[in-house]
Amino acid sequence: MEKLIATCGLVCSECPSYIATRNGDSATLESLAKTWSVEYEATLSAQDCTCNGCHSHVGPWMAHCALCEIRACGTEKAVENCSECAEYACEKLVQFFEFVPDAKTLLEGLRGSV
Repeated sequence: MEKLIATCGLVCSECPSYIATRNGDSATLESLAKTWSVEYEATLSAQDCTCNGCHSHVGPWMAHCALCEIRACGTEKAVENCSECAEYACEKLVQFFEFVPDAKTLLEGLRGSV
């Protein structure tokens, strides 16, 4: 499978939610909903975990992706991911990197390869 990189630097194609959605694996989506509801102190259903990836134009998107400011910004600026943005790294992205440092590493690598 081709590596599908989200706007923020997460790797959609490695996300269990994306993989389960693509495979039609409702049992895994149910399991993810239970696990992530506890982990993130939220109430999530299997439907909330269903996701076709950040770059899908029609969704569905994981619950937080549908509301993601970084994703919306990237769509508005027509960039594949934030590494292509002239305003890299904006405040939204810097805050995100505090929680997901691997995304920063990936985006920095992409910026360096341009």
